[in-house]
Amino acid sequence: MPLNGPAVDGVLPGVHLGGTHRKHTGNTKSGKNGKKGRERMRIRTVRRALVGALATAAVTAGVLTVPASAAAGAGISAGGSTGHDPHTATRAAMEAQVKAGIPGVLGQTRDGAEVWKASSGVADLTTQRPRRDQDRFRIGSVSKAFVSVVLLQQEAEGRIDLDDTVDHWLPGTVRGNGHDGRLITVRQLLNHTSGIYNYTDDPGFREKITTGFPEHRYDTFTPRQLVRIATAHEPSFRPGTGWGYSNTNYILAGMVVEKVSGRSYPEEIERRVIKPLGLRATTLPGTSPRIPGPHGRGYSKLADTPDAKIYDTTELNPSWGGAAGEIISTAGDLNRFYRALLGGELLPRAQQRELLTTVPTGSGAPGGYGLGVSSLRLSCGTDVWLHTGGIHGSTTLATSSADGRHTSAFNLNGDWTGDLDALVEAEYCGADARPSGKVAALTALTDLR
Repeated sequence: MPLNGPAVDGVLPGVHLGGTHRKHTGNTKSGKNGKKGRERMRIRTVRRALVGALATAAVTAGVLTVPASAAAGAGISAGGSTGHDPHTATRAAMEAQVKAGIPGVLGQTRDGAEVWKASSGVADLTTQRPRRDQDRFRIGSVSKAFVSVVLLQQEAEGRIDLDDTVDHWLPGTVRGNGHDGRLITVRQLLNHTSGIYNYTDDPGFREKITTGFPEHRYDTFTPRQLVRIATAHEPSFRPGTGWGYSNTNYILAGMVVEKVSGRSYPEEIERRVIKPLGLRATTLPGTSPRIPGPHGRGYSKLADTPDAKIYDTTELNPSWGGAAGEIISTAGDLNRFYRALLGGELLPRAQQRELLTTVPTGSGAPGGYGLGVSSLRLSCGTDVWLHTGGIHGSTTLATSSADGRHTSAFNLNGDWTGDLDALVEAEYCGADARPSGKVAALTALTDLR
């Protein structure tokens, strides 16, 4: 099948680690990014297209396009019914991503006993094979909730108090240029109110994971190296006086997990979350650049231009994201995790309340950020919990209703365009959804959000 748009090179490129919201400090006015009235919050996932914010006009023109007809059809695998398809709007939203330039979209939803699986576009631009429901992908900042769960479980066991200072567990680690771990609590790491500088915003580091990605894709970074990059800068604001998404927070959270338990944070996540829930396709690769098991390819761009080349970025060393975004999973496993997370299966009641206690993000939108998850009120009045995640060639959205009964997980195997707002609105609001009418320029994965 001929492809419209630029050629796909076997080189690699664009880098991100997705997340959920815009960055805000205590002095940022909420009106800047939020609209008045009932306007929807832009779901900031991972990617600010390497060379500045993506212009929506440029995104939809001249980009590689794979017709939705080239994809495998969507089907209901359990609890399905004949006649009216309740996922018509979701299917259309997925196909719209492909028409806008994403190679392929994978989606799975679970509502009570019904499981719906669908795909649009392709998993591999060379072989043209469709995306499959068992395909694994990098989930970027959706990883953050796994780390929060471990720390909350440790608190429930009396091993840590989330109001302990960071310095209590990591003496002298957060110091320099105004940073002081003696004034920052573990809770402030988890809800992004610490003010610690985001290491992925460092110009030199950002260059390595964007335009320098081909030369640095296999580089290994230690957590302490990443923290030192952050503390070489001034804090974004004084602890507790603002909100600002910082991947450094979760690098430190992973370090605290290890100090409390005496085991690595991957071991703790596997022991406390992955094995109990039977998430057989969910792994923490560490420094391994490969995705184990069945998977498609991930694609990215390095330049914000309509005719920019598309690169295969499937293989990369995810240590640069670490506890902030290294996990690999599937749509099915993410639905199981979010169902358990919001359904109260993983935490005692007191810690569940802590998980879901939010702080305002300054976006002007209804909702806020909890401990590794975000709340959002949709246009139809439905409240959902979610997180987005982005890393080279992979953009992920995981969502759940407040009771955990209705979950959804979507993955885009390209990171230069996409409208996650449309996907969540379509799934939970259906015919009442009010799409933005344009492809959203999502935040760069270089922010791991």
